[in-house]
Amino acid sequence: MNEGARRFFAQPCTFLIAAAQPEHFDALEVEGPEIAFWGRSNVGKSSLINAVTGRKGLARASNTPGRTQQIVFFNMGDRLLFADLPGYGHAKAPKEEIHKWNAFIRYYLKKRPHLRCVLLLIDGRHGLMVKDHEMMAFMDRAAVNYQVVMTKADQIRGGDPAAMIAQTEEQLKKHPAARPTVIMTSAEKGQGIEAVRDFLFELAKIG
Repeated sequence: MNEGARRFFAQPCTFLIAAAQPEHFDALEVEGPEIAFWGRSNVGKSSLINAVTGRKGLARASNTPGRTQQIVFFNMGDRLLFADLPGYGHAKAPKEEIHKWNAFIRYYLKKRPHLRCVLLLIDGRHGLMVKDHEMMAFMDRAAVNYQVVMTKADQIRGGDPAAMIAQTEEQLKKHPAARPTVIMTSAEKGQGIEAVRDFLFELAKIG
């Protein structure tokens, strides 16, 4: 990790708001580039956010997959906003509610003027799945830039993350809004966290 990124992530990262509808975005008083964390339910979003910010317990996971219905915003050093989006794929809720959540998330992705990039989290044990490709196709159509970050590298069968990275990067060639490379991480072991921090720090500097 470069020295600038180290100093940047030594700063406080604090909770701002939990937005359940578009009007709640008006309460965001901090302006700056936004980075959204998104992925399937149980992909490890909360663990990654906590590892990247160095704030254990900042982001909290629900015990029931798909129960988180809000977009939770965090202020990183008054330079970046992090948006923790509800997970997709395993929501245990009526279809009408799921449709409402999805519409809200899609509104956010298409309408937030400061959204700089989505960190799309993919479970490294399974690679890209059908639902992931559906979300990627949506972001391709909406021209929303995204960076694939694979999680749970320490749990990959056979212990060969390089093969999973190569396979995934080959599939990313079909998605025009995707950045071409994959960042492999393990929040549990600390693997790849510095690479994510360096990436985010560069976005903060650009903003």
